[in-house]
Amino acid sequence: MNPVHRSILLSAIDRYGSLLFFLLSTAVLARLLTPDEFGVCAIVNALTLVLAAAFQEFGGANYLIQRQLLNLASVRTAFTVTFLLSIMVGAGLFFLRGAIAIIFGRDSLRLGIAVSVLNFLVWPFAGTMTALLRRDLQFGVLAACNLAGNLVTAALSMALAALNYSYMAPIWGALAGNVATTLFLFSSRRDVRFFQPSLAEHREVLRFGLYSGAVVIINVFYNFAPQFVLARVMDFAAVGLYSRAVTITQVFDKLVIQVLSPVIMPAVLAQTRAGEGLKHIYLDSIELLTAVHWPFLLVFAIMAEPIISLWLGPAWTDIIPLVRMLCIAYLALFAACLTYPVLVAAGRLRDTLISSLISLPPSLLIIFLAAFFGVKAVAAASLLCLPFQAAVAIYFVSRRLSFGLADLLSAFSKSGIVTALTVAGPIASVVLINRGVVGQVLGLCFGCLLAATGWLFGLAMTDHPLLKQVRLAARSLAFSGPKWFAGEESVAGPERKLPL
Repeated sequence: MNPVHRSILLSAIDRYGSLLFFLLSTAVLARLLTPDEFGVCAIVNALTLVLAAAFQEFGGANYLIQRQLLNLASVRTAFTVTFLLSIMVGAGLFFLRGAIAIIFGRDSLRLGIAVSVLNFLVWPFAGTMTALLRRDLQFGVLAACNLAGNLVTAALSMALAALNYSYMAPIWGALAGNVATTLFLFSSRRDVRFFQPSLAEHREVLRFGLYSGAVVIINVFYNFAPQFVLARVMDFAAVGLYSRAVTITQVFDKLVIQVLSPVIMPAVLAQTRAGEGLKHIYLDSIELLTAVHWPFLLVFAIMAEPIISLWLGPAWTDIIPLVRMLCIAYLALFAACLTYPVLVAAGRLRDTLISSLISLPPSLLIIFLAAFFGVKAVAAASLLCLPFQAAVAIYFVSRRLSFGLADLLSAFSKSGIVTALTVAGPIASVVLINRGVVGQVLGLCFGCLLAATGWLFGLAMTDHPLLKQVRLAARSLAFSGPKWFAGEESVAGPERKLPL
């Protein structure tokens, strides 16, 4: 098995194990916490992550991965810059917690923010070690550390919620999980010299971070903007409903995109260094992604009612129409995970910022106006905003890689057929459920079985390239054995070893 396939497999083990904890904890917490309590937790989480994005790109994972030659001075500088910015941002958020509580009209935000800012002490350590493991494609070690941390997060969150810790249960759980992950990462690396302070190469770190950080901050803020607006215009229950709908919709990201995301940047850069054409990489990746992305989201939208009723319980059925609209809107983001790494590999980091500045401000305005009409209107706004953002991003990529609409249509033509064959079964299953012929449990199982059958049939009928990749991975899996998890050698080969 080649290094990229092996990395994807190990990343999948990491993400799917974490997804299992997520599914379990979500089901339990949905029955222990109210939408209002989820809303408070969502705002604390949004504030923390938006500000975390302000420092993580200055010497963070993307800087360390994209750098051609990496030495000890580079890593020490990247960590030092990240750590200093993290402390400053965390301290600022802590001292502003009172003002934030007043702005949102909820005093409970004070305690939530006070606890959440402790994450800023551990993120720089975990981020640096994670980036180095990703650069070397050491996803076996990374999977073990992440799974341990996610287990701690899920277990503590559920236990504290059962003990009536209310909205603080997920906040304490997340902090404990981050600390556990960091400790496990420390135990996996004996050489920690790169944590010694240094500013030797700070100019290069800051130069990269200005563009990359601006892109991430804008996009992260946009992702959480609906929650901020709903908290001001409506109430925290609306925030909780919308936040939960987005989280449910992003299950596909946890199943597929988050499996690939840690691998995409180092893999694309490695292939371009080896002489592969970016146009070929981009279009081939789109063909593979759409064969999974589109069928999953449409099946999820079609079967949203039995899925949410059985998973979250009757208290959350109000999010069913939100999930359906978001799933349809997310269809446009089939190439979103490729835009940043491809433009960075093409030497056009500035284009990622320009693209975001063109597409996101109008989208924010639409969301703000929609919030005055309710949470459903905010979800409906995504049907306009996300396709617009996707079109702008693809336009910038197409300019640099020299491809047109015909190339795109050719890239996902087979995936369209696969998608149509996949959704036929779930539609029939939902009809049977609505007519009372079968119950929700049996109907859901029946629909998923028909969807899987239709998907495989579509791949075979169209001779889709994804089928070849699945067969190749299965064949490699059968012959490689447990040595994948051995940590004695970097899967990236000697030339990828860091001179530390």
